Amino acid sequence: MSLPKTLFPVLSRHFSAAAKTTAKLPIIPNVPTKYKPEALKQAQRVLTDYLHTTRSLPYTYAENISKNALFSLSNLVKKITFSAPNFPRSFQRFLRYHPINEFEFFFESIGIEYNLVGEFLPTSKFFFSEDETVLDAACTLSGFGFPWNMLGKLYREEHCIFRQSSVDLKARLNGFKEYGWSNLSVVGMCLAFPHLLLVEGELGGGIVELLDELKGVFVGFDIANCVEGNVDTWYDVCRKVRVFYDLGLEKGKVGELLGRNRDIFVRQSQEVLVHKANYFCRLGVRKEDVGLLLLQRPEILNLELEKQVISTLGLLKHLGLDEKELKEVSQKYPHAMGRNKMANVPHLMRALDLHEWFFTKIKNEHQLLANYILDDSDEEHIKKEFSNGLEKFRSCKTPVHAMKKLNFMHGIGFGENPLTLKVLARIHGRSSELQKRFDILLYAGLEFSHLCLIVSTAPKILNQNPGYLEEKVDFLCGEMKSSLEYLNVFPAFLCFDLENRIKPRYRFYVWLKERGLHPESYSFATMIATSEKKFVAQAFAIHPAAPKHWFECFLTF
Repeated sequence: MSLPKTLFPVLSRHFSAAAKTTAKLPIIPNVPTKYKPEALKQAQRVLTDYLHTTRSLPYTYAENISKNALFSLSNLVKKITFSAPNFPRSFQRFLRYHPINEFEFFFESIGIEYNLVGEFLPTSKFFFSEDETVLDAACTLSGFGFPWNMLGKLYREEHCIFRQSSVDLKARLNGFKEYGWSNLSVVGMCLAFPHLLLVEGELGGGIVELLDELKGVFVGFDIANCVEGNVDTWYDVCRKVRVFYDLGLEKGKVGELLGRNRDIFVRQSQEVLVHKANYFCRLGVRKEDVGLLLLQRPEILNLELEKQVISTLGLLKHLGLDEKELKEVSQKYPHAMGRNKMANVPHLMRALDLHEWFFTKIKNEHQLLANYILDDSDEEHIKKEFSNGLEKFRSCKTPVHAMKKLNFMHGIGFGENPLTLKVLARIHGRSSELQKRFDILLYAGLEFSHLCLIVSTAPKILNQNPGYLEEKVDFLCGEMKSSLEYLNVFPAFLCFDLENRIKPRYRFYVWLKERGLHPESYSFATMIATSEKKFVAQAFAIHPAAPKHWFECFLTF
């Protein structure tokens, strides 16, 4: 079934919007503001002439480079003393004696952000004549119909495309046309799926499967009738299909499901699709299940999942937990109680170990989120205590820093409650540093809910150097042959010095056990946590010779 004619304008207008954004002009301090636009135009004309006449580039490609490399061009203009009537001649003279790094201009011109260009520049090469393959590939692609300033999308994802000969690239592109595609549709597909341009023999395997699915989408929606001459639209449609592939859905199934929910193409942008997908992926469920949720329940794409304020207990009650279950949750996870933002709900549910239950609820009754209304009347005391405590942080010397740390805590599932403020007072560092330390422990294998409980009982673990955290986890799971569950029992393990406390005392602990001297009541946690004086006294109580052996063989200075 084709799209209704009334939706064609919406489709074209929506898809072309992203292409109309313009970059802010760079600062050129030596050029007066009123002359800057004209100075840049003059510089572009001079550079085009230089690349075409002096460097022998075809005029069209010389012009593409000069018009799409504003920041590189501005850096040259900054080096020239500006005089309105003489500027073009001054710039020509400058280029005569100061050859430019042509690759710098090229990479910016094909759409790579200027601050990232340095990552792509070849070593010790400045002129296209030193490496013609890259320019030849770009010219071949541009000649076929690829917008010059979008070639960077291909280069960033599959730079090998630009190491292929123009003959191979032309053969590949013509192969798509023989399959029944127009130039515009090939351009859109390849911008969204750059691997299609990698020359690896005949079209086959997954590539044919992909082409068949895209053809089903385009033909089934009759998209070609409303996107004639619009490369951006072909590209955007293909990018939407790719969102679901990136979520792990199998080729061959996406097109059919999209066909049942055509509004995904018409009403929603790719950015909305990605944003909503990322939101539900934060629940820690399978990505392919998230993709199916969006395809089978497209109404979710219209939900506001950012600004709305929620009450943890109120939302859980709304979703179906009974009074007994609510009491158990509030007792086990007091740090997650109180208010939070809907944007933080995925991590809140993981902090409560209810993420899978929540995802199943939404999958079966997606309207539950849309119907939720804030009700925290049962938590008035929590709200009041939190509000009073928060005033102390707002009146501190660095309130902005404190609020950013609080936002980090809300982001990992901590609610607006007094316990959250107690933890906030004991953690140090920027919010980005705290997030990095949290992620290290999460990626090490700790369950999200367990990690949040650990932070609530031993906040200082987030004050540790990231490298030290990794070393302690490695020692725990390596030499100690323990599991990460040990941290649920003794989270303060991560707060002690590895070289001067944990390693020597653990090895002394092993030495005692090997000789049958270790009392059953004397745990390793106790051994680490006690002061040096008390530790030595306990060692003497175990055996009079033990302290001497400790000082001689285990203690490090």
